[in-house]
Amino acid sequence: MANLASFTAWIADYAEVVNDQADYLTDLDRAIGDADHGSNMKRGMAKAAELAGAEEFASIDVYLKKVGMTLVSNVGGASGPLYGTFFLRMAGALADVEEAGAAEVGAGLRAGVEGILARGKAEAGDKTMYDAWAPALEAFDSAAGSGSDLAGALGAAAEAAATGRDATQELIARKGRASYLGERSRGHLDPGATSSTMLLESAARTLT
Repeated sequence: MANLASFTAWIADYAEVVNDQADYLTDLDRAIGDADHGSNMKRGMAKAAELAGAEEFASIDVYLKKVGMTLVSNVGGASGPLYGTFFLRMAGALADVEEAGAAEVGAGLRAGVEGILARGKAEAGDKTMYDAWAPALEAFDSAAGSGSDLAGALGAAAEAAATGRDATQELIARKGRASYLGERSRGHLDPGATSSTMLLESAARTLT
């Protein structure tokens, strides 16, 4: 079961990962985007990680809502609205939840991804972050439905996200700046799918 401390640990862990991998994420984005995904995510997640030490939060949903608002305010480009909306929607799904198991976290992840889709209008195969999230949600639900606990479901989701991320390399982008490149977008991993996979891998380490 994951409580408020678990969620603050998740954000802290992901901020550390993004800090360490910022140059890599920017290199990926340089190939098919604006060359700012790593720097933008690093700045936003650093701000989000500071929240837990700066103020007291009464519940998981209040904390995640503040995380989402912080990302919208501090992450440039498309990533701020997308990741910010993810956490805002997840907060809504976890309202009044003090301890979240597989069912609650699964509902939160799905709500978050629905927010991403509402913002980005992407479909599977468009070479976006959704190509990591779609198989991740399916794997999470399958594992949870088969009786896995939160740790098992998140582990399955992270593995599926990594597979989806890797599959973006051979896709032709149909959304965002990368879509302008057409065939030349093939051969590169999608930065958003990569950072999304890192987020799920971080969740598997901290929310269990």
